[in-house]
Amino acid sequence: MFVPFFETLRKAGVPVTLREYLSFLDGMAAGLATYDVEAFYYLARVSMVKDERHLDRFDRAFAEAFRGLEQIGVDDVLNAVDLPADWLRRQAEKLLTEEEKAQIEALGGFDKLMETLKERLAEQKGRHQGGSKWIGAGGTSPFGAYGYNPEGVRIGQDESRHRRAVKVWDKREFRNLDDTVELGTRNIKVALKRLRRWVRQGAEDELDLDGTIRATAEHGYLDVQTRPERRNAVKVLLFLDAGGSMDPFVKVVEELFSAARAEFKHMEHFYFHNCLYEGVWRDNRRRWDRQVPTWEVLNTYGPDYKCIFVGDASMSPYEIAYPGGANEHWNAEAGQVWLQRARDQWHDHLWINPVPETHWPYTQSIGMIREIFEERMVPMTLEGIDRGVKLLA
Repeated sequence: MFVPFFETLRKAGVPVTLREYLSFLDGMAAGLATYDVEAFYYLARVSMVKDERHLDRFDRAFAEAFRGLEQIGVDDVLNAVDLPADWLRRQAEKLLTEEEKAQIEALGGFDKLMETLKERLAEQKGRHQGGSKWIGAGGTSPFGAYGYNPEGVRIGQDESRHRRAVKVWDKREFRNLDDTVELGTRNIKVALKRLRRWVRQGAEDELDLDGTIRATAEHGYLDVQTRPERRNAVKVLLFLDAGGSMDPFVKVVEELFSAARAEFKHMEHFYFHNCLYEGVWRDNRRRWDRQVPTWEVLNTYGPDYKCIFVGDASMSPYEIAYPGGANEHWNAEAGQVWLQRARDQWHDHLWINPVPETHWPYTQSIGMIREIFEERMVPMTLEGIDRGVKLLA
């Protein structure tokens, strides 16, 4: 009966495997989610989602697969529900306060709850707002929307307010983890971890547990072994576009910079505006009187650095293609000349663009930069960073 759910997950882009699906069925067979919608949701999620980037896709697929269940008729519910009385009592003792138990007892229990719902649906002719009896919005009736009852049936409400309805659907709590949205600092760090290359450097000040065990066994006495600490040996050179059309992206670029600085001990950064020219700078407040010649950067940092440009690549095509095309100064050589020199110096290079990828075809300069970089341009999304890290690695 869950095959359509499995197919919906696959269509939604959740890479669930047959083995994971069978694990989910094993959990259902073991009774891990019997009579509990939320337990069913979490069992399905923990069984079939192995990457947090797919949590939002799972939520959407879950809602699509089970859409309409909240609209099942009362007769269908009464015919389908066969809950053991002793199980209901145990759940009530475990989950409800004494006051809530008394309220449910006053109504007559779950069976009476469903029978009363059927009767009131037959009696009621129109919309009801507030109150404690009729099916409607607000109030304390056990049936309806936007009200409160400790053992209610939610009708016509798109989300739970008190988390006490029998049926709860469409809880999308992870949309910010979708791999198509802009990154936050934490997600950038997760993506950049793929660039790590561990080597052992420095003094021998870290305990070598395996070596200690082996040496102790060989010598017959405790022989403590040490080794150099592992460090991330990847070197990163970051060029950041600043000002102008990049102003709307300041926050996300700051997050990228913060994550990269925390992740890489060997990282150098420089700023440029729109396109790379003969000078760059480290401090935007001193961009005119403290520039570093680009030739000096090219000659200082060796080809073992991984070079990352971050910018929207949105500018006049003249700024890329012609001498004197820069909008703030006279550039003796075209921007594309300097970009090509950077690519020749650092073979592991990448351009990260905060502009949504779907918008790229509408800006001529973005197409020109993509051509210079031979398509090594990725969007500033989790999926884009993952794609870029694979190119750099």
